[in-house]
Amino acid sequence: MQMPDPRFLRSNAPWLSAGFLIAFGSGYGQTFFISVFAAELQAEFGLSHAGWGALYSAGTLLSALAMIWAGGWADRMRVRSLGALIVLGMAASCLGMATVASPAMLVIVILGLRFFGQGMSTNLASIAMARWFASNRGKALAFATLGVAAAEALLPVGFVALKPVLSWRMLWVLAAGLALLAIPLLFFLLRRERTPQSLSDATHTPGMAGRDWTRAQALRHPLFWCALPSIMSPAIFMTAFYFHQVHVAQAKGLAHAQLVTLFPLATLVSVSAVIGSGILIDRLGARRLMTLFQLPMAAGFAVLGVSSGLGMTAVGLMLLSATIGGFMTVSSAFWAEFYGTRHMGSIRAGAASALVLGTAIGPVVTGALIDAGVPMVRQMPLYSLIFLANTALLAMGFAASARRGETPVRV
Repeated sequence: MQMPDPRFLRSNAPWLSAGFLIAFGSGYGQTFFISVFAAELQAEFGLSHAGWGALYSAGTLLSALAMIWAGGWADRMRVRSLGALIVLGMAASCLGMATVASPAMLVIVILGLRFFGQGMSTNLASIAMARWFASNRGKALAFATLGVAAAEALLPVGFVALKPVLSWRMLWVLAAGLALLAIPLLFFLLRRERTPQSLSDATHTPGMAGRDWTRAQALRHPLFWCALPSIMSPAIFMTAFYFHQVHVAQAKGLAHAQLVTLFPLATLVSVSAVIGSGILIDRLGARRLMTLFQLPMAAGFAVLGVSSGLGMTAVGLMLLSATIGGFMTVSSAFWAEFYGTRHMGSIRAGAASALVLGTAIGPVVTGALIDAGVPMVRQMPLYSLIFLANTALLAMGFAASARRGETPVRV
């Protein structure tokens, strides 16, 4: 597989770096970072595991609703301006966590962290890359997505290492300060920012049938609803997997520490899938990859559901990570390729809110089944069938659109 041309990386370094920086900043509001402080928050407010999960889900659900309202801002504002506002909101949310005084306030703080992190930051990074780049869109999306992977690799480890030195509240003050450092960097990188689609007719990319689809039009289009289960399912089931990882380890006869040792390997596979999917998008288009990217996750859950031992668990986790790595690049390219980039902010925000909703309900539903006596490993074959059904539904949606002459415009 041919690697990205170094000349492309050099000539577009400011814009690619801005996408990476914005995606990295989402880390302060991602589950992998917030969960580092779960024990301290539970002890501070006397929360059980179920109570903490309920508060977290409530804040996440509220952030999903907020995304529907705010996602269209990316269609009307320059990236550096909206990016700076997002960073300010993230820093304020981090300071809110440092001063949180009650469970009710904790829900509001989680709302802010999830909205500005998993919601707006990832949304803006993907939209900027899809809008600024056409023929190299996949590579640009992959580069920005690596920012999330870098945050996942660095932030939890770094802040856990600082716990013996600083209190958990002071660590959130530190997080706010680090987040704010992104603002001058963002303005430096985007001192010559490319023009937003809302201000330029010359550079936007149309979608199916050469149209600039609005969110209202997309919501009335059958393909949107055929694609939505494929967009939501990876977030639902991977969030549930990581949320219940201790239970999964016990059910498979492993120590939790043994399962955790596999995570760096999973990250390596995920990063490889990010890069590979970005290159393949530019060569094959989003349609082909959308009908394929869920298949590794279907196979991964099948393996995890019927096997035992550390070796087969590693195989299953690597397959799951292959889908997760391609997820953001492939899904973002899909919205741009099929519905155009002019209104991509509001269209993608609708899908992103559904995705965030999935991360809220996944742990709750799977946890209820665990409490009812159905271990997660026994649930996993059903997950595989869901992913296969999603793939079939999406293939039917593509076929129906093609029969109506609604094919995307490739550039």
